[in-house]
Order: sequence, then C-alpha cells, then structure tokens
Amino acid sequence: MKSLTLILTTATLAAAHGYVDNATIGGTYYQFYQPYQDPYMSPIPPRISRPIQGNGPVTDLSLIDLQCGGYTAGGISGSTPAALHATAAAGSKVTLRWTLWPDSHVGPTITYMARCPESGCTGYSPGAAAVWFKVQESGREGTSNVWGDTRLMVGGNAGVEYTIPGCLKAGYYLVRHEIVALHSAYEYPGAQFYPGCHQVKVTGGRTTVPGGLVAFPGAYKGSDAGITYDSYKAQTYTVPGPKLFSC
Repeated sequence: MKSLTLILTTATLAAAHGYVDNATIGGTYYQFYQPYQDPYMSPIPPRISRPIQGNGPVTDLSLIDLQCGGYTAGGISGSTPAALHATAAAGSKVTLRWTLWPDSHVGPTITYMARCPESGCTGYSPGAAAVWFKVQESGREGTSNVWGDTRLMVGGNAGVEYTIPGCLKAGYYLVRHEIVALHSAYEYPGAQFYPGCHQVKVTGGRTTVPGGLVAFPGAYKGSDAGITYDSYKAQTYTVPGPKLFSC
C-alpha cells in the first residue's frame, strides 16, 4: 500500500508543473535529473544536469535558487554541480524536452550560458557573480495566446531549442534554462520561475568571451515589465533580462 501511495503521489506531483526531463545535445540523448527518483537511488545516477527542487516554482527573486533551482538551506542552494558534461560543437542546436506543461501557465522560455573554469563545471557554482549571457528567448507572439511555452503544453512536445553561439571560445559552460509562468503575475510578486542548469563542454568555436554579463539573483526585478505583467490582456510582452548575445 505504501508503494502504491508513493507512486500515486509522485504521479500527481509530476503532473502539477514541470521541469526539463531530457535533452539531445551534440546528437546524444541525456536523461536529466529526476527529482522524484534520483534522490532515492543508491548510487544516485550521474547526470549532466544539476539537482532541482521538484516541479514547483521559485518565487523569491532574491534567492540563489533562482539560478539553477534547488532549495536554500542555511544560505546554501540545494542545486549542487552535476557529475558530468555533455559535449557539443559551437554552432550546434540543443533540444530541451520538458515534462507536459500546464496550459494555464503561459510565459516565455529563456536560456543563458556562463563560462566555467578551465577545469570544468563539476566543482563550480557562480554564486552572486555576474557571469551569465542570454542565448535564447521566446515570448509572446504579438498579442495572441501563443507563448514560448505553448509548444510544451501538448503530449510529445517538440521541446525548447537553443543554439550554442558559433563564435564562443571552446571550453566548459553552465547553461541555465527557465520558464517564467505569468498566470498570476498581474501584480507583484506573482510570477513563478522554473529554472534548471546543465553542463556542457563546447568544442570548436572561435575566441569570443561575451561581455555584458548578469547575475542570478540580480538580473530580474519584480517591477520589470516582463515579470509584473497581466497575461490575460491582449498586449505586447517584453522578455525580461539582458539583450540576446549575438556573434
């Protein structure tokens, strides 16, 4: 009975909001961290993605959890470095496949990258440093009901794609992906943030090290037009954060 209860509870939780379940990077399939499975396995499966708190949101813009998810305990984020890196060439596309997303939780999808030390990302956490540059964003199509996360609301969704900039200097990078759910964001602090991070070794490329970097927390304010926003009105939308990085 206990096992059945656990299965039913897990299934209910998994259907509530969402997270990235898996990805195709450099032509290779990667299963991402499974918040309702991995912590209970021995040994914990090695992943390229960092631990997340589950399928629920981060709602406090001041918490370090806004960076990669996880629960804050004693001032330390629960999202620790992952054990592995995916390998992909600069200029290649990455597909992130989310669990089925609730159709009420409209909002943008956004992806950032941060350069890790030469030794890799497995022992690195950015903390409050400004290290992030934006490589993907998809907001609202005009004043329609089509959003960046709309494609994730159907079974077998195509996922979210981002392109590793072709001019990047080769090396190790931490990638931050998120959905900002705006269904209750018409008054501050209603927006919900669903972040996660994965680790990539970028090959090829050129010599560019992006500037204009931002920090998490710090890149967003509750008063930003893209965060305190009434998604029930037919109005244009501005994706929060810095401008997209371009080679």
